[in-house]
Amino acid sequence: MRLILRITGTWLIGLALVLLVIDGTKSLGANGLVFTSLSDLWTQVHTPSLDSVRAFFASRFFADLLDNGLDALLTYPAFAVFGIPGILVALAGRKPRRERFLRQDQI
Repeated sequence: MRLILRITGTWLIGLALVLLVIDGTKSLGANGLVFTSLSDLWTQVHTPSLDSVRAFFASRFFADLLDNGLDALLTYPAFAVFGIPGILVALAGRKPRRERFLRQDQI
């Protein structure tokens, strides 16, 4: 399971770095900070799936809450949306640390 978490985390971090490089080159061309939001990225990749997710959330019990949460998530920069969970998943998949306690004479 740790291997799957580490691989997934690495892929998410890699995707976030690619998106950050794309935003960096756009920022250099525009002479200012340019961040691609998740909604812009999702629209460029596959617009019908965004519409189907909105329709799915509209049919749920907490439709207003889910719609507000989705709208908030879609306004964040795309590299942060993929990078932060990638870091958390990669950290969850790391080996547990073994604390080693040394006596005073072993130091």
